[in-house]
Amino acid sequence: MTNPTMLSYILEEQDTLTAAIHTYPKHIDKAIEGLALDTDNWLVLGAGSSINAAKSAKYYIEKMAQIKISIEEPYNFTHYETIDPTLQVVLGVSQSGQSTSTIEAMSKVTQHHKVHTMAVTSIPDSEITKVTSSTLDILSGRERVGYVTLGFSATVLALMLLGLRIGVKKGLISAEKEASEIQEFLALTAQFNHVIKQSSLFFDTHRKDFKEAPRFTSIAYGPSVGTAKEMETKFSETIRVPSQGVELEAFMHGPYLEINSEHRLFFIDTPAKAEIIEKAGLLKAYEQKHTTHVFTISLRESVSSDSHTLALGNCKDEFKAPYLAILPFQIFCWYISREKGIDITKRIFTDFSQAVKSKTTVQDYV
Repeated sequence: MTNPTMLSYILEEQDTLTAAIHTYPKHIDKAIEGLALDTDNWLVLGAGSSINAAKSAKYYIEKMAQIKISIEEPYNFTHYETIDPTLQVVLGVSQSGQSTSTIEAMSKVTQHHKVHTMAVTSIPDSEITKVTSSTLDILSGRERVGYVTLGFSATVLALMLLGLRIGVKKGLISAEKEASEIQEFLALTAQFNHVIKQSSLFFDTHRKDFKEAPRFTSIAYGPSVGTAKEMETKFSETIRVPSQGVELEAFMHGPYLEINSEHRLFFIDTPAKAEIIEKAGLLKAYEQKHTTHVFTISLRESVSSDSHTLALGNCKDEFKAPYLAILPFQIFCWYISREKGIDITKRIFTDFSQAVKSKTTVQDYV
């Protein structure tokens, strides 16, 4: 039997996530049992890809459910943050369910005052579920490689569907609107294999350019900042050159000064207000004067305007865009790492989580 790989999990995404959508709303309703619908002050705790997924889903949840979500790194929260006494709901996002910092942060809140706690995980009987009121199963199953892809996308989807269902239960979303949203998620998911193919071809076109890259930066705005941060995480894990994901305006306040002719830039182009699109366009045009290695991942164009643009079609809803926008970066991680001679199927630093006590148990990766 062949061991799973990062690529094999990417190739499972369309089928697995389609199946997850078809369980809606049953698995979401199970997760929100006991959750008071008048709650509007939520906290999400997560590290690494988990916090990136939360950032990717945040604005969709807030829009659909009319709640305010704060997102925090759990370790810093435990040791430095003051708990908001009006906090009502806490989500602990941990795909493995074994993140010690997230579990500790959840416990800190529950010891302070009574809140509804929910574990968001791929392993419903994992350690984090022992300290929460309920569990949201992201329905991806255990991902047995260290560089999560399927689980990331499943977490984004599960959180978005959670926001949708809360909006329905609160009477904010009609049955017709709910059905329309589900159809849109199914339509987006049906594009996954096509996007994977297009991203692979895009890599082939720019193989030499990506292989020789000493530095990568992705720039995004709004909901897709979560995508840029996940690009940062995944590129660092797999390609192992300096990589960062930056919000559009933040890039203009310092990071732009490091750009040189060898720097590789990805602009994540998603639907937004005209003024935001204009600002991103001005920045892109400026940077193109200083490096020829400027690329665009566009969810606004169906046809590429140039060879450096990967056009993934017109995603009309900017709040859903992160669900699809991460796929090219997942594919790039697999192929660029291999092109650079890095075999990510071979584990490194296998004693790390035990040495620094970041997980509750040894990770069963292949």
